[in-house]
Amino acid sequence: MDKISIIVPCFNEEEALPLFYRRTAEVAGRIEGTETEFIFVDDGSSDHTLEILETLARQDKRVKYLSFSRNFGKEAAMYAGLSHASGDYCAILDADLQDPPELLGPMYHTVTQEGYDCCGARRTDRKGEGGLRSTLSSGFYKMMGKICKLNLSDGERDFRMMSRKMADAVLEVKEYNRYLKGIFSFVGFDTKWIEFPNAERAAGTSKWNIRSLFSYAMEGVFSFSSAPASLATAGSVLSFCAAAAVAAGSILYRITAGSWGSSLLPVILLILVLNGIQMMVLGILGQYLSRDYLESKNRPLYIIRSQAGFE
Repeated sequence: MDKISIIVPCFNEEEALPLFYRRTAEVAGRIEGTETEFIFVDDGSSDHTLEILETLARQDKRVKYLSFSRNFGKEAAMYAGLSHASGDYCAILDADLQDPPELLGPMYHTVTQEGYDCCGARRTDRKGEGGLRSTLSSGFYKMMGKICKLNLSDGERDFRMMSRKMADAVLEVKEYNRYLKGIFSFVGFDTKWIEFPNAERAAGTSKWNIRSLFSYAMEGVFSFSSAPASLATAGSVLSFCAAAAVAAGSILYRITAGSWGSSLLPVILLILVLNGIQMMVLGILGQYLSRDYLESKNRPLYIIRSQAGFE
């Protein structure tokens, strides 16, 4: 009998958790020839998420949980869940039910009968999302497709089921700054996508705002592409060429007009532009250096405060 580990990152999900558990447990129970373990990862929640998980663990021996000492982020929570999973197949779902549990059955069929190592879910639309957020997300995936050697597309979710072999490969990537969608693509393996219409949260509110989404996007760019560094180099070259052109123009104006006069204005403007480009270059290089600095510290990805269900 195959064992499926269902990994669920949770951050302040007290309203959605009971709904998620009932619906997902019912779906998992209908997948023939399998047994299930639930691994909930409480990512430093400040509401009653942990108390709900403690209750579920007492009521259902399939339920296990890890509770972090603070909020380490969803990437760390997913890594922790995979690290503690014992299943032949591992599935990752969000607790807000935007990842339909009903896809678990088709996903299991795909990875066991169709020769794929992974089956992921991809949204066909962004119904219910704000226009700005949808536009920025679509633009990000287009940009990532061009500057990173990764097979990413708009609408991809973290929601997927993968073989034990692929899960172990993902765990081999132990970098501190993690962008799991990129890591899934990096490790390779054959993946099939199941498309579904966007589903709104079952309860509660989203923990993602424009600022956090932007930070997450930058994590992906700096983790899997050196294009920003190349952009900084190109900016430096262009600024040098612009400086040389303005300097030559100012000298020519001095020779023909016999006075510096207004030729100093473009020089002043150029100085301001060059200063901006210089700060941009330093900022880009600083992003790479800061990530290397954090990697060199070799800090743990997460710290567990309490857990239940693991031997």
